[in-house]
Amino acid sequence: MLKRKGYISSIISIILLTGFIGTLCPIKVKADESSIKYNYGEALQKSIMFYDFQRSGKLPNDKRDNWRSDSGMDDGKDVGLDLTGGWYDAGDHVKFNLPMSYTSTMLAWSLYEDKEAYEKSEQLKYIKDEIKWANDYFIKCNPEKDVYYYQVGDGGQDHSWWGPPEVMQMKRPSYKVDINNPGSTVTAETAASLASAALVFKDSDSEYSQKCLKHAKELFEFADETRSDSGYKAASPYYTSNSGFWDELSWAATWLYMATGDSAYLDKAESYVPHWSVEQQTSTISYTWGHCWDDVHYGAELLLAKITNKETYKESIERNLDFWTTGYNGRRVTYTPKGLAWLSDWGSLRYATTTAFLAGVYADWSGCSKEKASTYNNFLESQVNYALGSTGRSFVVGFGENSPKNPHHRGAQGSWLDDKKVPGYNRHVLYGALVGGPSSNDSYTDDVENFRCNEPACDYNAGFVGALAKMYEKHGGEPIKDFKAIEQKTNDEFYAEAGVNASGPNFMEIKALLYNKSGWPAKVGDKLSFKYFIDISEIIKAGYTSKDITISTNYNQGAKVSNLIPWNEAQNIYYVNVDFSGTKIYPGGQPNYRKEVQFRMSAPEKCSWDNSNDFSYKGISTVPGGTPLQTSNIPVYDDNVLVYGNTPDKGDKPAIIGDVNNDGEVNILDYIALQKYIMNPSASIELKNSDLNGDGRVNTSDLFILRRTIIEQ
Repeated sequence: MLKRKGYISSIISIILLTGFIGTLCPIKVKADESSIKYNYGEALQKSIMFYDFQRSGKLPNDKRDNWRSDSGMDDGKDVGLDLTGGWYDAGDHVKFNLPMSYTSTMLAWSLYEDKEAYEKSEQLKYIKDEIKWANDYFIKCNPEKDVYYYQVGDGGQDHSWWGPPEVMQMKRPSYKVDINNPGSTVTAETAASLASAALVFKDSDSEYSQKCLKHAKELFEFADETRSDSGYKAASPYYTSNSGFWDELSWAATWLYMATGDSAYLDKAESYVPHWSVEQQTSTISYTWGHCWDDVHYGAELLLAKITNKETYKESIERNLDFWTTGYNGRRVTYTPKGLAWLSDWGSLRYATTTAFLAGVYADWSGCSKEKASTYNNFLESQVNYALGSTGRSFVVGFGENSPKNPHHRGAQGSWLDDKKVPGYNRHVLYGALVGGPSSNDSYTDDVENFRCNEPACDYNAGFVGALAKMYEKHGGEPIKDFKAIEQKTNDEFYAEAGVNASGPNFMEIKALLYNKSGWPAKVGDKLSFKYFIDISEIIKAGYTSKDITISTNYNQGAKVSNLIPWNEAQNIYYVNVDFSGTKIYPGGQPNYRKEVQFRMSAPEKCSWDNSNDFSYKGISTVPGGTPLQTSNIPVYDDNVLVYGNTPDKGDKPAIIGDVNNDGEVNILDYIALQKYIMNPSASIELKNSDLNGDGRVNTSDLFILRRTIIEQ
């Protein structure tokens, strides 16, 4: 994710988009009556689920996917605090609190406006969970009065690495504003988020509501007293507040008034209005941009219009909505040939769908004329339908026809090589993510490298969720019952490759590589190991024993290589245990996702050793110095639990480790059988399947591993 929006960087676009067009005739935006109506219930459901995938910290037990896990668990430790939680911003892993708090405020606004839509669609729990997830984090970020941690993670370091959040290893510094180095924009925006949360939780959880309100008041007071962004520096150039802090102060004060009923906050909100930005060389409040994380005066003036019924706010919000629809005073936003109201290359759909939400809110208000309400509702429908696929392609991942398959998102792609080109497709479906959107000519490329039009972000979905709730309220639709993002794995997560490095009459040297390409979820493997099985019948026949075979290493990237361990002494089957415990192997780039070891097995000089009957020899590269090959006959273990491959048994057939009762399955019946055996060793079980940790004994350690195996299935 690079800089996605800024007034300075977009100055040329603004001039082109909003320049005076003297011959412009008012054009009514009218939804095509023959257009397809979409399943707005499903779209709403998935657009909320997107935030599940953005979560940082300790994930709940009732999470609805199998590819995300705990991450960022050390956040805040650099300053002695617990700053876990919150959302990752976009396709990256920085927690930028300015767009995050804007996002949670927008979700709360939608819930405040259209609670019945969430109740009817059975999404009330999920929208409230997301609002709470963000605000729980904001409360942590405000550990004391006049101190607020506004960011975790360094943008430069974070963006230089491409991998899933569960395995990130870069430093994640925490950045704060305080009384000496304030940040009024971000603290006021966070105050708005907490106040809106207090409002929507007021009836269902009064204790939590009051907690949010306490922090909202303190942060607002901090922002209002300091009125400076001098300490807000770490987010540059990603989320610089170009509009200043006056709009956020009005926005926060308005939400505090709505949450408390205290008219002092309403007075405060209105007192900042003279400081809002104006159109160039006029005294007219700005109306030629869109409501977004950087400029929230549009939302503030809409709320103030509804609260006060004052013409100044009504006229101002209508100027903005007219600019986006029929045009105002000869100025009108650009429209693409296929009907998208297009403001900027960065997040074009974000602006259109967020303005659509504002248009829907205003149209539903009794203070809006019927004619304008019709225009604004048609705009709402046309922009939402564009995002959902009215042009022949959806811009919402996992919804509709021809939806994006390769959004610019580290977690969703799940690369193990720190490379956008690997594996060449996104391993996970980022359900509900609204991507940035097309250019002004409707062109769009579904390419993971295209962060301009194909990256999703928390703030992109923020207004979109509200617009979908409006469309669901008007047109209905059926969410998918008990929908979950449970996926089938598209590749082996853990495996070994091996080949003959060198050989002689009495020795065999193996080059082996242990891989971690985990993605369901990605994890750091620091207890990985593998077993290399051999048959020493020739050695035994020559009068020697397993102790006469020596094991040595030539090249080793962190493994402990054992001497021979018996597996099935009756059949002369032994193995070398190669244990990388203590060495991190994780899907995080070339030096990290695999580790190599070269080990030599040497018999006495007079022995002739035929390796062709070795269980693990079958399937490896047998040409000395050849490219190692993946083989299932070198089983891989994670903390002594088999995660890949086969093991030999007496008939040299794969055994099902954990199948204690030998019925072909591993389940609770095996746990009961193993428990009985440990209590009474005369009980009948399949011993070769019951030694889960491969130490040659069957005991409570195996029972513990079996229990974990069954739970994790």
